[in-house]
Amino acid sequence: MLLAFADERALAEKLGAQLGCELAFVAEHRFPDGEIKLTLPSPLPQRVVVLRGLHQPNERLVQLLLTAKTARRLGARRLVLATPYLAYMRQDIEFHPGEAISQRVVAGFLGELFERVVTIDPHLHRIASLDEVMPGSRGIALTAAPLLGEWIAAQWPGTQRPLLVGPDEEALQWVRAAGATTGLDGFVCRKTRHGDRDVQVELPDSDLSGRAIVLIDDVASTGHTLVQAAQALRARGVASIDVAVVHALFGGDAVQRLAAAGIGRVWSTDAVPHSSNVVTIAPMLARAIADSD
Repeated sequence: MLLAFADERALAEKLGAQLGCELAFVAEHRFPDGEIKLTLPSPLPQRVVVLRGLHQPNERLVQLLLTAKTARRLGARRLVLATPYLAYMRQDIEFHPGEAISQRVVAGFLGELFERVVTIDPHLHRIASLDEVMPGSRGIALTAAPLLGEWIAAQWPGTQRPLLVGPDEEALQWVRAAGATTGLDGFVCRKTRHGDRDVQVELPDSDLSGRAIVLIDDVASTGHTLVQAAQALRARGVASIDVAVVHALFGGDAVQRLAAAGIGRVWSTDAVPHSSNVVTIAPMLARAIADSD
């Protein structure tokens, strides 16, 4: 059985069809004080997949705790978590004394609840794989960059091909993965961060005039880095700028600010529900879940 929540119905229906299994939804009731009550189907089969992305993560982590513990009580013996966006991965070291290393805490928490955790493009900057932070080698990290690369290439069917640009050095892996399957060339910018909303982006010294540019990254939240990169690219005389991201978090007026910076089209996968979703991760998720059995 695939268990999901109503606000992720679109992806749940696609994933359920790919897995060829029964799809059921967790019912949620919210009390006036903010507490939640969850109701699962009863009884449950021995093998259950739970779909829950961790954008807006604080409440959803509580949902997963309640869901996993209740699923065990109702008969589930093997639980697999499909979480297309895995939150709390950025804080991976103690930058200042006393800071919580949230990557290790959250990954460990999920690894204790589920036999397998399947996710898409987690933000692993200083570690090679989820195995380093998740007990029992339970994590499976997939990448959707090749899917985005195929989508991008299909938008330019002629000989004029766009240039893939990562807004910072950490985006190099997505530039390379998207280009590997399509032959698209690219490079990354150099970013200096002065605060959550204060970044400076520098481009390499090359002729970009008249080029079509696609900024590609794993996640876009405030959009500030993308805006800074777009402004630097505009100053070099590029012909157009579009954006492709795996996780379209886009809080507040982020999309409007991208448009104001001269960015045209915005594309994303359905790892996070958003109006920019154009590529589905359901087949890739389903294959990984099946292989994990």
